[in-house]
Amino acid sequence: MAVGVDRSTAKRAVVVGAVGNLLEWYDFAVYGFLASTIATLFFPSDNRLASLLASFAVFAVGFFARPLGGFIFGHYGDKVGRRTTLAASIILMATATFLIGLLPTYAQVGILAPILLVVIRVIQGLSAGGEWGGSASFLVEFAPESRRGFYGSWQQFTVVGGFLLGSGISALLSSVLSEDAFLSWGWRLPFLFGLVLGVVGLYLRLSFAEDTPEFRKIEIHDEVARAPILSTFRNNLSAMLTSIGYTFHSTVAFYIFLSYMPTYVSEQLGLPLSLALTSNAIGLVLLITLIPMMGALSDRIGRRPLVVASSIGFAVLTYPLFVLMSDGGFLIVLVVQLIFAAMYAPFSGPTPATMVELFPTNVRYSALSVSYNIAVAAFGGTAPFIATFLIAQTGTDLAPTFYVILAATVTTLVIWRMRETSKIPLRST
Repeated sequence: MAVGVDRSTAKRAVVVGAVGNLLEWYDFAVYGFLASTIATLFFPSDNRLASLLASFAVFAVGFFARPLGGFIFGHYGDKVGRRTTLAASIILMATATFLIGLLPTYAQVGILAPILLVVIRVIQGLSAGGEWGGSASFLVEFAPESRRGFYGSWQQFTVVGGFLLGSGISALLSSVLSEDAFLSWGWRLPFLFGLVLGVVGLYLRLSFAEDTPEFRKIEIHDEVARAPILSTFRNNLSAMLTSIGYTFHSTVAFYIFLSYMPTYVSEQLGLPLSLALTSNAIGLVLLITLIPMMGALSDRIGRRPLVVASSIGFAVLTYPLFVLMSDGGFLIVLVVQLIFAAMYAPFSGPTPATMVELFPTNVRYSALSVSYNIAVAAFGGTAPFIATFLIAQTGTDLAPTFYVILAATVTTLVIWRMRETSKIPLRST
């Protein structure tokens, strides 16, 4: 077990960290799944492509705020602890998501509607910037040394779970409501529901009295960094660059295949949005099932074999799978999404432990949050926009594959230079 932690406390820490994370990422994911609806309501235009690009540009705005959130929450996470900082992040996210559900549309207040939407997306981005690195640190720092991959995988499990919950609710509402009802008021419900989920997540996090054993250890030994961000850039710049390169493939694959795909399937392939969301949800179910298995496997055989296999798979198979999907109907789309889910799981499961192991405890929250969110802002948040833009510029529905292949190739080269860390104890400083 982690030092000073009994098995029941460690298991409860997984529940607290993972459930709060699920609720946080549900809030952030709903926007991506309803991008085409938001394009209609907040960016009306005679040019459908222009509306969709504007909607995805606002999607990207939330990501551009994430590095700033990483700086802010990372600083406090390394100074006052993981638990309190993660509680603050979920309050911010739940409030912002609820406010989107109350926003007036362009038809009601004109240009003020998209302006307010941008402001709220920035707030969401600040919150998300503090969540990924904090929850990954929280889970892995509570884990037994021999099970860090498995414990950390529940962070990714609940990230995908949040997307699955958002996708499922969006699919259900778009299926049971008429198009007019959904455009009139139904689209608001997933956002309003975010407040309820946020309250549950906040309660769970505040009900857990302990911080992680790794953080308590640096407190006892007076090793808490006085200026975590400064120490991060001064002593861990190389590891941060590795983290950014590692995240390139992870974030592009994630946001292309799990967030952008419903829009791609409905807008480019012509399937109804309800079917696009349904196939996406089924793919997410397979992914979420495989992630803990891959995390546990990485504890046995190491992180590198799994993540290298995944990144090479995406580099080689993305183009032919898109060709197959473009020539088929719903069943072919579903099969392709299941294949992508199976390819992504070996990367997703080991990733939290792999990245936590890059950094020492006294700057881990800061270093992980800043480096990860810089990569996500640069490569992930822009992925739907870039995919849509490439389709418009090239005139081919296969254009998004170019970006995915580039990301997978770069990350493969980065991983080859990384050492295996699954059997090495976490560093304090």
